[in-house]
Amino acid sequence: MREGFPGGFDPNALPSPCYVISLTKLQGNAEVLADVRRRTGAKILLALKAYGAFSTFPLLRPYLDGVCASGLHEAILGREEFGGLVHTFSPAFKDEEFKAILDRSDHISFNSINQWRAFRRRVEESNVSPGFRVNPEQSSSPSPLYDPCAPGSRLGIRANEIEAGDLAGIHGVSFHALCQQDSAALEKVLAAVEEGFGQWLGDLKWMNLGGGHHITRDDYDVGHLCELIARVRDRYDVQVFLEPGEAVALDAGWLVATVIDIIDNDGPIAILDASATAHMPDVLEMPYVPEIVGATRGDSEGWTARLGGPSCLAGDQIGTYTFAEPLIPGDRICFTDMAHYTMVKNTTFNGIPLPAIATWDENERELEIVREFFYEDYKSRLS
Repeated sequence: MREGFPGGFDPNALPSPCYVISLTKLQGNAEVLADVRRRTGAKILLALKAYGAFSTFPLLRPYLDGVCASGLHEAILGREEFGGLVHTFSPAFKDEEFKAILDRSDHISFNSINQWRAFRRRVEESNVSPGFRVNPEQSSSPSPLYDPCAPGSRLGIRANEIEAGDLAGIHGVSFHALCQQDSAALEKVLAAVEEGFGQWLGDLKWMNLGGGHHITRDDYDVGHLCELIARVRDRYDVQVFLEPGEAVALDAGWLVATVIDIIDNDGPIAILDASATAHMPDVLEMPYVPEIVGATRGDSEGWTARLGGPSCLAGDQIGTYTFAEPLIPGDRICFTDMAHYTMVKNTTFNGIPLPAIATWDENERELEIVREFFYEDYKSRLS
């Protein structure tokens, strides 16, 4: 990138590759979530599986109630770095880790009746509030890979599995059925939850509506969400929780990369120092084509090229883009919306270095390199 970057910072001032977190956008998202919290009394938890950049937790802490964790390490991170509530769920808890998880959790959701029976005594001897993750068998997730309610899912207890007495001692239920969706999808899921599990909901203390709510998207119907939360709260006299992850960090970051080489095979191919498989795996898993500042997706008027990463994986391709001018080695490229499901999922496959992490404060015009990664970080994962 040879001209000023619309984000306001100079991408050439950074190591490459580098994730850049927008503190201004992160705070804006948090304010939207805090407004939902204020209007409904719901408690909102940061889903660490989506966003775990703990250097920014002091910014988020005033707006959120805590975190939800997917196991021991996230529970430790949440307790040590965020504070507040820790709600922990895992498809299966290991016996040798369970005490450490209990010590760091306020709520815990079990994925099966078997696990509740196995750990019930230890939970009841603690101050942790136990719950079940249920599967309402209703979802409109845009990708089968991210559909926890699909036939054959390993996630959540179905209504026909629960018998009299199974919920004795259980304080709450949680479910997760959405993926980048709006409140209309939540309304359908809630109807399925009430149809399948309604006979037990009135005896509970809390209900966790999970994540996948795109609350901070411009066209999301926040008013409708608040109505749904209030309805659940009042009908069942429960504390409602939400655990958005992507919504916290939506559009709150970039991935800066550098063009290493240009080759030609049925058209130009730009090889970058950023990898789809290692640094933005949802590009391949979801899949989707990310946006680039100053470029258009696909083949249009201008200079069109395919972009790929430096790994040996043949499929390490990011997409086809059109630029106003041909790229040359050394040019900087900025992928947008790269704060969520990137840093938490990246790998050192092929020995490719992890991107550095930086923050950008648009109001103060401050760009800070928070961390860089080196050979020792790669080596430390092996033996």
